[in-house]
Amino acid sequence: MPKFIYTAKSYGGETKGGEATARDEKSLAGQLRAEGFLVTSISLVNESTADGKAKVKFFDRFDSVPLKEKMVFARNLSVMISSGLTVSRGVSNLALQTEHKGFKKILGDIFEEMQTGKTLSEGFAKYPGVFGDLFINMVRVGEVGGNLDEVLKIVSVQLEKEHDLKGKVRGAMIYPTVILSVMIVIGILMLTYVLPQMMGVFKEMNATLPPMTQFLVNASDMMKSNGLLVGVIFIGGVIFLNLFFSQESGKKVLSYFTVHVPVFSPIVKQVNCARFARIYSSLMKSGVNSVEALKIIANTLSNYYYKAALLGGVDDIQKGVPLSAILEKHSDIFPLLVSQIVQVGEETGKTEGVLLQLAEYYEDEVDQVTKNMSSIIEPLLMVVIGSCVGFFAVAMLQPMYSLMDSIR
Repeated sequence: MPKFIYTAKSYGGETKGGEATARDEKSLAGQLRAEGFLVTSISLVNESTADGKAKVKFFDRFDSVPLKEKMVFARNLSVMISSGLTVSRGVSNLALQTEHKGFKKILGDIFEEMQTGKTLSEGFAKYPGVFGDLFINMVRVGEVGGNLDEVLKIVSVQLEKEHDLKGKVRGAMIYPTVILSVMIVIGILMLTYVLPQMMGVFKEMNATLPPMTQFLVNASDMMKSNGLLVGVIFIGGVIFLNLFFSQESGKKVLSYFTVHVPVFSPIVKQVNCARFARIYSSLMKSGVNSVEALKIIANTLSNYYYKAALLGGVDDIQKGVPLSAILEKHSDIFPLLVSQIVQVGEETGKTEGVLLQLAEYYEDEVDQVTKNMSSIIEPLLMVVIGSCVGFFAVAMLQPMYSLMDSIR
């Protein structure tokens, strides 16, 4: 007989769910009604995807949806399910409501998949670039456990915190990015338009140019005569770096740089520790076991060293090694506070709660650091800008003084 995943609510408000075999959906609904439960969602388990892996189209892997859209979707779907709507009906309603065209198309496709008997998690698994391992696995656990509405509420909170965290870091980097971009544009304009006009005077007087000035003249000539080539080289360099940093070796280099350079290291560690603590707490609250939790978090964190540490800890967890001991082995990326807090949670049986508190602590730290980021970066930017302006000024003034001396 076919197997179904269902969720149901009793007249008293109790929620239950899981897997069950029955002749068809109607028969299963009748069985549950006899037990005093009303079905809120029911879907056929597709045996070909029962291992949790759905067939993913090639281009579906590259779909992207703003984090805020997914956050709102999870929160609203949770409310709809807890109000008694079926999951498929909730997805259909939200597909009509969303203004993001790409997400509307994706939700419409997931609704169609659910109409053929697939579960919500199987629909999500078709779009790994949109929902990610964390979202997909937590929804799968909620479907089996019969508490999908609660799990979606946890997911929405997780996504909200993720959105806030990324927003703070991104906001802190806007100021230096804008300043450096403007400085580069001004430098290009100086080399291509201003400098050639000034150099005309020195060429007419056959003045010998100092090395610094000659360097700028050579750079200006190259920009004017080979502007297209310079542009191609620049674009090629950007593409090469993107490809390099998307490879394992490139990720390792970038991760090493961000973890060990003093300016970036503190905030990178705080962001990754905050994400680790909150995601692990959310997964535990949703009913995911420790082994699966570490695998999911490893695929969620982007830093190579955090990913490697957590994947390496999977075997230790299976052997009975406590999480605190695993984190303590990687004290270079997980501060001592993290392993100590986790150890307290393990000893008191409140790991989920202490990890949530730890996440909030590091999120507050990130908030404070990003607020102070401008005061840290401004002096560095002033040094860089001052050095560039000083170099250009000296390069322009040296030949002028030389001309004045020769005239005298």
